[in-house]
Amino acid sequence: MTMQKIVQLQGQSLKGTITVPGDKSISHRSIMFGSMAKGKTTVTGFLPGEDCLRTIEAFKQMGVKIEQQGTDVTIESEGMDAFQEPLDILYMGNSGTTTRLLLGLLAGSHVHAVLSGDESIAKRPMKRVINPLREMGAHITGREDGQFTPIAVKGTTLQAIDYTLPVASAQVKSAVLLAGLNAEGTTIVREKEATRDHTELMLRQFGVNIDTTDGVISLAGGQKLTASHVAVPGDISSAAFFLVAGAITKGSEITLENVGLNKTRTGIIEVLEAMGANLEIQPYDHEHAEPAGRVIIRTSELKGTTIGGNLIPRLIDEIPIIALLATQAEGTTIIRDAEELKVKETNRLDAVVAELSKLGANITATEDGMIIEGPTQLHGAALKTYGDHRMGMMNAIASLITEGAVTLDDADCIAVSYPTFFEDLDSLMK
Repeated sequence: MTMQKIVQLQGQSLKGTITVPGDKSISHRSIMFGSMAKGKTTVTGFLPGEDCLRTIEAFKQMGVKIEQQGTDVTIESEGMDAFQEPLDILYMGNSGTTTRLLLGLLAGSHVHAVLSGDESIAKRPMKRVINPLREMGAHITGREDGQFTPIAVKGTTLQAIDYTLPVASAQVKSAVLLAGLNAEGTTIVREKEATRDHTELMLRQFGVNIDTTDGVISLAGGQKLTASHVAVPGDISSAAFFLVAGAITKGSEITLENVGLNKTRTGIIEVLEAMGANLEIQPYDHEHAEPAGRVIIRTSELKGTTIGGNLIPRLIDEIPIIALLATQAEGTTIIRDAEELKVKETNRLDAVVAELSKLGANITATEDGMIIEGPTQLHGAALKTYGDHRMGMMNAIASLITEGAVTLDDADCIAVSYPTFFEDLDSLMK
């Protein structure tokens, strides 16, 4: 049963300090790498959202001992060689990261497993991962020759490859690198555009010798991971919603603590700066693999900008909320080179244009993005989330500046990445 929610927040100023939930990408990898490593791995700041809990459950089904209490996780593993074949299908829910990375991880294991998920996952393209894995010798079968779940993988001996990514995708890169750990020879992945590098940073933290030079990543097969401690910073993709809320809402000042500031993810910061946002960044001195810091956003006078090229992979998940931001900026904002949004949880390009249009935005879809004219006074409407957490949060933030209420058809989907979203929003209005 989905939960409809009516949100009417116009006229509220947002003031206070919040800490956004842990980074989803890093949380997934902490469980995967901790399960692959021999010994006891501890994780703090873990995101207990539905997607990441699917990752925990998958490894539990393969015999790994994992205890999770809130944002703390302990993983005790004998390493990949001790993985057990799951007795049942590994259910991925709505998690594309779990699905794609697990395919790479299991391809070179001794395990046979079947991966399936919800209706959304069943529509998301898997060939982009399976093609390079098959080049390495992986035994993978699935619906429409492996294009869609359910997908079966039977672990086997793999051979290293030299692979150039056809699309900028950290998930494809990560799947090939994880397969490469169990392949004979040195696996090389070449990127035309930099994508998020959480996998490379964390593999290094777990003792893997991995080289990253000028967009070429290489690692030798046969390396074993050593247990570690992972401190997960706050997810900048979740922080983005409050950064935009603070910028577009009158009389606001929001402080966000422990926000991840990985250079492959800070595209949203650059866009806000380009649009003239009143933004302050205070990096922490950090001892961990991932940089983090304090970010302060205040009500801003915004101007339109053009977003495209190598910036897109660094803010691909933030485009829905950036589109809302652009409706309040003076002039034209152009988003291009964002075709990847068509194969996210939903076709986010079409979804963003459709929902913001219902609110009265001056927004036009293009082949690879959108054009937005602003500033526009938005009005209330009944909006669809498409079961997509980022669409749900964008719709809720929109209600801060609409005349009239915004109704979300499914507010539950937000729990995928931000279970405390409405509590945090409420805390800034007191």
